Amino acid sequence: MVVAGREHLQILQEEDSSKRRQILAGARKVFMDLGFDGASMGEIARAAGVSKGTLYVYFADKSALFEAILEEEALFHGQVEFNFDPARDAETTLKDFGQAYLHLLCRPGGGSAIRTVMAIAERMPDVGRRYYLRVLDKTINRLSDYLKAHVASGDLAIDDCDLAASQFMELCKASLFLPFVFQAAPPPSEERMTDVIDSATRMFLAAYKAK
Repeated sequence: MVVAGREHLQILQEEDSSKRRQILAGARKVFMDLGFDGASMGEIARAAGVSKGTLYVYFADKSALFEAILEEEALFHGQVEFNFDPARDAETTLKDFGQAYLHLLCRPGGGSAIRTVMAIAERMPDVGRRYYLRVLDKTINRLSDYLKAHVASGDLAIDDCDLAASQFMELCKASLFLPFVFQAAPPPSEERMTDVIDSATRMFLAAYKAK
């Protein structure tokens, strides 16, 4: 009886998790198509294929739904592996990071969360702040820690590694990310990303490589 009860509980939990994912997938599409203000719980319920009653069982309102989507985005970013092994040379590490970072930002649908957060950040600053700290700031900190290790070993000469990390990330996005996020251009090609990242790495090391 105990084993049967556990199996039944596991089935219920799996069904609950599956339903939640179904709702989030529908909500993500609605937010992407209509933006935060244009989205409604009714529209989200239709896109997810559930009743409004079921939707409210899982989420109190569309703000809670959007927060859950940003939580998934933060988890996704956290799972991307950037190889910041201090034993690796700076040029190789920066190029590899730049490639992985741009693929993360410019993946299909990758700009939708950023566009939606930007649209509501002024009147919902807590949402914007949490997204920045949990997604963007974490990546800056990881790169900064790597740079600090190479400053300590004498390879790089950097006074402010947090600033330098942000500078490199912005250099990698130059001419690529803004056209993509504002849908003025399709995702950049592999060749174009490589050219921009190689240029960003040369500029960065010209400024910060120890003389």
